[in-house]
Amino acid sequence: MMVTAACVGRDREIEVLFSRLRSVASAEFLAVTGDPGSGKSTLLDHLVRRRLASAESGPTLWARVTPWQAEVSGSLVRQLVQHVGDARESSTEDDDLVGMLDAAVRCDTDATTLVAIDDADLADEESIRALVTLTRDHRARRLLIVVTTTRPGAGLAGLTFDELRLAGVGPEGTADIAAQRGIVLHPAMRQELTRHTAGNPRDIVALLDEVPASTWARSGTQLPAPRYIVENVRMSLPESRTPDRALIEALAILDDAEPLSTAVELAGIDDPLDALDAARRTGLVTAEGALTPAEAQPRIVTPMVRAAVLEVLGMKAVGEAHRRAAEVVADPARRLHHRVAATPTADADLADALAELARTRGADGAWAEAAGLYRQSGRLTPEPLQRDTRVTLAVDSLLAAGDCVGAGALVPTVESLRETPLRNATLAYLAILRGRSAEAQLRLDRAWGIVSVEREPEVAALIAQRHVLHNLVRCQGAELVTWADRAMDMAESGSAARVEAAVIRGLGLAWSGHPDAARAEYESVSERIRFGAQAQRAIMGRGWLQLGLDEIDAARTNLESAVSMAQLGGSTRISLWALAWLARVQFLTGDWDEAMRSVDEGRRLARSSGIALATPLLNWTASQIFSLRGDWEDAHRSVAQSTTSIGDYEIMRIPELLARAQLAEAGADYGKVRRILGPLEKMAETVPALSEPGLWPWVDALANAQVIEGQYDAADRLLRTYEERAAERGHRSSAARLKSARGRHLGATGDIHGARRTFEEGIELLDGLGMRYDQARVNFAYGQTLRRAGKRRAADAVIGTARDLYLALGATTYVERCDRELKAGGLASSRIDSRSDNHGSARDSGPELTPQEEAVATLVARGLANREVAAELFISPKTVQYHLTRIYAKLGLRSRAELAASRR
Repeated sequence: MMVTAACVGRDREIEVLFSRLRSVASAEFLAVTGDPGSGKSTLLDHLVRRRLASAESGPTLWARVTPWQAEVSGSLVRQLVQHVGDARESSTEDDDLVGMLDAAVRCDTDATTLVAIDDADLADEESIRALVTLTRDHRARRLLIVVTTTRPGAGLAGLTFDELRLAGVGPEGTADIAAQRGIVLHPAMRQELTRHTAGNPRDIVALLDEVPASTWARSGTQLPAPRYIVENVRMSLPESRTPDRALIEALAILDDAEPLSTAVELAGIDDPLDALDAARRTGLVTAEGALTPAEAQPRIVTPMVRAAVLEVLGMKAVGEAHRRAAEVVADPARRLHHRVAATPTADADLADALAELARTRGADGAWAEAAGLYRQSGRLTPEPLQRDTRVTLAVDSLLAAGDCVGAGALVPTVESLRETPLRNATLAYLAILRGRSAEAQLRLDRAWGIVSVEREPEVAALIAQRHVLHNLVRCQGAELVTWADRAMDMAESGSAARVEAAVIRGLGLAWSGHPDAARAEYESVSERIRFGAQAQRAIMGRGWLQLGLDEIDAARTNLESAVSMAQLGGSTRISLWALAWLARVQFLTGDWDEAMRSVDEGRRLARSSGIALATPLLNWTASQIFSLRGDWEDAHRSVAQSTTSIGDYEIMRIPELLARAQLAEAGADYGKVRRILGPLEKMAETVPALSEPGLWPWVDALANAQVIEGQYDAADRLLRTYEERAAERGHRSSAARLKSARGRHLGATGDIHGARRTFEEGIELLDGLGMRYDQARVNFAYGQTLRRAGKRRAADAVIGTARDLYLALGATTYVERCDRELKAGGLASSRIDSRSDNHGSARDSGPELTPQEEAVATLVARGLANREVAAELFISPKTVQYHLTRIYAKLGLRSRAELAASRR
């Protein structure tokens, strides 16, 4: 099937090129570099075609250099100007290359001239010199010369270019390339094909065309090399029985992590350094970064070259090599992998050995490795029921590792097996990670209902541990502790189920109202589990708890440690939680750029793993930062990503509602805040983690909105319940936030002295916690309350503090609101940058408005309704209408539309 090449997966690079075209102010060079097949020519073609199709573009010259033109003087220039008659006629001398180029690129308008040259490193030297001379003689000319070269950092005629390096396309780009060929890739195969080819479009296309179509609909298939690579490798391999050939074959058989000494022993060579030098000269082997023999860690250059070497060797030779490797390597898991690779038929003893090692690795938290071992064990197991169990355990281990995509590929196989407690527990696990609470509950109930605790204590413990995870994301503290105790009672000492229940139990204690017991629990767990992949779980859980208990510095340290431990081979799910809660810490402390980096890394991990649980938590942080910075489009996009999720767990629903409420609050739509957060008041009656102070700051936000909307009794009832609990727990940040809302309430109901005392107590509680966002928020509410009570001078000082805090955070939305408050107060308008007044000339020509009237006029002109203006300025809608009447009279206007028009 012939398909026209398209520029797939290169949106960023396309934007870079066109941005450069739009902004160029002088003669400039830009080199697009990349490996052969990376899509350089396709990208350049796309640039030229779009440029030619644009009605407003300037002159466009393009050429594609071929190897034989390098020796033909001026061949590139003549190709560039072949369609420009004036250029060929401008010079009487055929070798006046600069003159020909000058005439071709000359433009009567201010438009940029584009010169596009494909494979410029093959061009003749005279033409390149002419291009360089042209740019140096006409530096003020708007000219962009874009060239493609295979070599990064290539310099032509002594000129070094700005460089746009084409890396491989990602999994989405790979899927798009496949779709152009009518092939739908299984999600797991998207990842595998991208990894195998390093995202090289030419190699992706070659494999899509050469490999049977059925391969792409399943997972776990080892991919070959494209035929052209196999032939290139066949030509590059040294002769048989030579030391360098033996070393290359050994490296192709062994894992990249094996030391050179293992490859030397397998190859049976006497002079490894000579063999290594010879192997590197073939281009099939690399030892990147090694300058001395002691640092040498050679490997085959790419997975495709490795596959090609194995294909050239043939099945018999590969099998023999794996058998010998099993006797040489030291690691037990790798030794078994080599035995498996050499075994084409069922082998019960080998299958048992694999299963036992998988169990051990799982207990250590190395679930990805355990999954591979269980899967190999299942293939080699002759007894059907035992084979089914091991296949199910392979899927369960993939889920424990956080690989929902890989596990999902095997789910049809598991669903086709007979019903067992293990099968139901595994399918429930997948439902949990995908955020499907109802499905998980049904499957867990069924698994627990049919398991025999006496006959299958390990399976029963595993089911109990899944109940622990289920109740964790349901935010149910007491039930979590109950199931954790069951799991720990039934599980063997040191088993995975026991360890994973233990590292979560402390959170259940905290959510049950026992924070001191939770601290003690994690002290004990941290002493018992100090190393390895399981330690990541304990450290992440402790950081999660510490965030909820206001131990911000300790939380940051532990969550950062948990993120950094991802390479130990633990669970992607744990890394996701660590990133999501670390982003919360960074948001609260005002490190918003760091928070967004954590969010971006978490989102990437969530997409690649298929785990949906933490995405709303990540999007909550993102939407807060975007809305506070005034980036409304990205804020709405982040909220939409959570809203469209099919997940129904509380740990997904709560942050989604908080994100929507934050967006409404930043826009001063307090009625919407109240409608969004209202359901949480009912939810908190059955969700302990929501009613405990710490992680979810919803009570103060809802009470604040109720006060502004005039629902004083409702706000009072809500606050009383949670004020008592925060005081009982000694939770400072929650108490401070609640005092902010209580201060609003007292001020609105006429007790300004009580309001001032309460706000001051809240500010004092936050002192030393490092929560800069909450400090700004409390000061802003305090200042608004003072201004409404007529304490304008005091309000000016407090709002000025809030403004400084928001400015340091980069929260432009609230900096502008502070400016409006200061203007409305009328005492400190000089603090505000005069550049924020975009309508001075309109006012100069008519009667002067008071600061309060000016603030109202500005908001009404932006399209806000009276109720929205009232919420923004913390005054009543009647007061807004009163000011509007005076504004219309002063300015001689009759309507809101005329007011808006006068402000344009």
